[in-house]
Amino acid sequence: MNTIITIGRQCGSGGHTIGKIVAERLGIPFYDKEIIKTVAKRSGLAEQTVEKEGEYSTTSLLFNVATRGISSFDVADKDNMLIRDIVNAYQTEYINELADKGPCVIVGRSADYILENRENCLNIFIHGDLADRSKRVVDEHGIAPAEAEKHVLERDKKRSKYYRHITDKVWGLAANYDLCLNSSRFGIDGCVNLILDCCKQS
Repeated sequence: MNTIITIGRQCGSGGHTIGKIVAERLGIPFYDKEIIKTVAKRSGLAEQTVEKEGEYSTTSLLFNVATRGISSFDVADKDNMLIRDIVNAYQTEYINELADKGPCVIVGRSADYILENRENCLNIFIHGDLADRSKRVVDEHGIAPAEAEKHVLERDKKRSKYYRHITDKVWGLAANYDLCLNSSRFGIDGCVNLILDCCKQS
């Protein structure tokens, strides 16, 4: 198996858990929050800044720039970039390094786009019903029930805008992925098994 698996996910869909189990079942590395820590160390930025300026950036200017795509984010030009673009430059560099090492599972951060020219990538998107996702963030992340739906929708909105900025594509659109799975219908284990079945055919 020489497949690099990228997982995009709606908030509360279980994408992190699904990716981690897939990696464990395949015996390959899993990367999610670890990317934030490495980018922070390399860039000299705080981990909180890296997370805020990555998938959850709220800076309005992020969506007004003329240039988009990973070619705009080069670590060599970091002295001339805004913080959010410095974060993207280091993430792009590191995600490519992870893929160079061999099979792995990478969650979020537009990894599907960053690695789009690699033939051995399997790009997955996990989504789910709003009620199920809201319940999961309450159960797993301690979000207050009254705030859960708002939390999920706001996180999705930020991820969608981030993805559009990086890729100029629509986040969650089936045509941008090899496989889209509804975790509300298939459950965590069902999604894991379907991804593993796809890996066998890669």
